[in-house]
Amino acid sequence: MNAVHFIQLRDIPLLYGRVPKVANSSIKAALCRLLTKPKLQQKRTTSDNFWRSETEGQTRMISAYDARMCRGTHFCFSFVRNPFDRLVSAYNNKVIELDEIPGSMQKMGLRHSMSFSSFMEVVAATSDDKMDVHLLPQCKILCLDKQLIPNFIGHLESINEDWSALQIQLQRERLPTLGSLPKKNVRRGADHRDVPNYFKDPAFIRMATQRYGEDLELFYGNRTYEQLITGY
Repeated sequence: MNAVHFIQLRDIPLLYGRVPKVANSSIKAALCRLLTKPKLQQKRTTSDNFWRSETEGQTRMISAYDARMCRGTHFCFSFVRNPFDRLVSAYNNKVIELDEIPGSMQKMGLRHSMSFSSFMEVVAATSDDKMDVHLLPQCKILCLDKQLIPNFIGHLESINEDWSALQIQLQRERLPTLGSLPKKNVRRGADHRDVPNYFKDPAFIRMATQRYGEDLELFYGNRTYEQLITGY
């Protein structure tokens, strides 16, 4: 796939690997502080199009291949999310809350208000090249040839601690820090205790672990499926 998932800053050797449904809007808002023209910060910074063409040349969006080519000169960071929780978040936000779901999800066969069971069946059967980015395995966004591109990976489940660790790492790299993390597009409760309700059926667990097995192994290899589902 030739999709572009990385935001590159022109004047600062910094890359952000954006993963939808992983505090992406909040991180973009923080990243916007590094843009030199204040009026840009008043625009809607959540869309990829802003970073692609509306920053007056200060940023661009690049592919995983180009991001890997920049590893020698740029510091790259990203954040990931427990795949079970990410699935529930995408289902609630895109399938249940929206009256008309995004076109790329419609092409997958997803429909407004469809059951979680039907949703999981579609996700399990859809190939990566036809998957909406909100559901695409995170390793497909952040890896190339099975090699992880970012230098720093934080986790949504420990975002406060990991965000602070990122600021320390940026200082060590002699890069500007991003300040506190704004809260943007936060829809579900902070504890996300609804995940076990969606994964009571072992069949759904099997579908998720098979579809997102690489994510689970790469980013959550030290946690059991039960721990990830229950949040403990």
